[in-house]
Amino acid sequence: MIGKVDDYQRRHRWLGVPLAVVYKFVDDQGSYLAALITYYGFLSLFPLLLVMSTVLGFLLPGNPGLQQQLIDSALSQFPIIGDQLTSTAQPLRGSGFGLAIGIVVSLYGGLGVAVAVQNALNQVWGVPINKRPDPFSARLRSLLMLALLGLGVLVTTVLSALAAGAGTVGAGLGLGLRVLAIVVSVVAICGLFVLGFRALTVRDVSVRDVLPGAIMSAVAWQILQSLGAFFVGHGLMGSTQVYGLFGIVLGLLAWIYLEAMIIVLAAELNTVLSRRLYPRSLLTPFVEDVDLTRADRRSYTSYASTQRFKESQTINVEFEQRDRSDPERRESPAE
Repeated sequence: MIGKVDDYQRRHRWLGVPLAVVYKFVDDQGSYLAALITYYGFLSLFPLLLVMSTVLGFLLPGNPGLQQQLIDSALSQFPIIGDQLTSTAQPLRGSGFGLAIGIVVSLYGGLGVAVAVQNALNQVWGVPINKRPDPFSARLRSLLMLALLGLGVLVTTVLSALAAGAGTVGAGLGLGLRVLAIVVSVVAICGLFVLGFRALTVRDVSVRDVLPGAIMSAVAWQILQSLGAFFVGHGLMGSTQVYGLFGIVLGLLAWIYLEAMIIVLAAELNTVLSRRLYPRSLLTPFVEDVDLTRADRRSYTSYASTQRFKESQTINVEFEQRDRSDPERRESPAE
């Protein structure tokens, strides 16, 4: 029975690809990569809010309403606890020198989450350690992610205003505008994910390579936003007064972890499709003596070559295939 199921998933891409994504996610310890992004994301949120509110104070000194609208738009990405974080986004104040030092330190801390995302993407794509950027170059590259984040805030602000204004028109037209705003939001977020996946990966990947994961991320992001808003409106009424800071922290951690899982799974999907790491053997994670597919061999070869620390280091991978007639027979992969 297991052999029949294995043969079926190998012959049908719609089943073989998701299975290969899950197996590679497990092989890459994707849950730990997502946890690392969550940790730095949690620590980086407040420094990024400080930087954002301070910069907006300089750029829009005479328009505090627009400043608050932009901050609220950024916090709306966390629908479970975003309202509770609004009051924390106060600008840094003080002398010019002290203010500059505060912005630099906050920005450096905020870059941690971008570095964690880079590490995850390079791990998923099998970039050797010696090819990855050093800590300073990684943080310079991460500035692009912060720029994309700022662009995303502007896009969501415009779309939120469009959706809010839809209620002032007729029912049919208002519904159409809301649907249009959602579609435009998904397309815009998909474009941002395409840019982010390409910019934060050392390996030269094309738009075609990252487009499937970008579409998956954008759709999942929009679904999480809608579910979060529904959950706040129907399931958390008055809960803030009951749970207080404890609920805010847990809600924030859970939300960031879900978003991190989406990013890692989307990157795994891109890698599996681009490098054709499917179909995988059904019993590969559970049984040692198993008939490896070509995708299995390519995957395990990639895992080994990822651990190369020096350019002069050479890593050769061989697979030992045992059978009843010749238990010592060895076979090297062609890939």
